[in-house]
Amino acid sequence: MFEYAQPFNRLIEELRRIPGIGAKTAQRIAFHLLSLPQQEADGLAEAISQARRRIFYCSVCNNITHIDPCTICRDEDRSDAELCIVEEPYNISSIEKTGAYRGRYHVLLGTLAPLKGKGPDDLGLNKLLDRLRQGRFQEVILATNPTVEGESTAVYLARLFKDFPLRLTRLAMGLPVGADMDFADQVTIKKALEGRTEFRD
Repeated sequence: MFEYAQPFNRLIEELRRIPGIGAKTAQRIAFHLLSLPQQEADGLAEAISQARRRIFYCSVCNNITHIDPCTICRDEDRSDAELCIVEEPYNISSIEKTGAYRGRYHVLLGTLAPLKGKGPDDLGLNKLLDRLRQGRFQEVILATNPTVEGESTAVYLARLFKDFPLRLTRLAMGLPVGADMDFADQVTIKKALEGRTEFRD
């Protein structure tokens, strides 16, 4: 049975750990990386290493950042009346590309997923509740993905926020059910933001 050299096999196996990368794609990427000039390969390795060392979560919103608080939390031109709750830091980028939202964010760093052992304590909800108590937010937008986990997280948050004097909204279902928001186009996300509706349990 044919096998690649051990260092190359290891590279393929490491690439396969990336979500969405299968065996064939990992192999193609590995061959591409081997074809790079040494300087470019070293630059890529250094960029990964630097990002891993220098990037951390914002102490206010949990977005990824290299300064604390992050640039969005520091931006004085953004509205303090709206708070958009997303699952992961990359969801912020999807919303920001639309240009339709200028409020604040809070990143949950996941969703409720009992089968994977992820409950409310794993989402750091005390930090979110402190922000709501101390802030001047008038509206909270639940922008979790339209998946089973995203929906159950939105329902749980709606119950958690019921005693706050807030307008609670959910992104409109312009986003396809079962899809990840990061793969939706900008027009779809913009329409979902514009068509958000009241959300109460």
